[in-house]
Amino acid sequence: MYTNLTISMDSDLKEKADVLFSELGMDLSTAFNLFVKESLRVGGIPFELTPNKETIEAMKEAKRITYDSSIKG
Repeated sequence: MYTNLTISMDSDLKEKADVLFSELGMDLSTAFNLFVKESLRVGGIPFELTPNKETIEAMKEAKRITYDSSIKG
């Protein structure tokens, strides 16, 4: 049994993904299904996510706030 799913993405991103997956012999729906199946198989995102500089700085700040006794939460 199948169900329909609606997702939103940047139109430029979709266009590039359509071209890529077409070159790989599949459509975006098939590619998304492969991603979900692999995510379920590995129990998470099936590739390494590397945070950008802004995210790393935010994580450092959160850690600093957590251990700074002069900051009251």
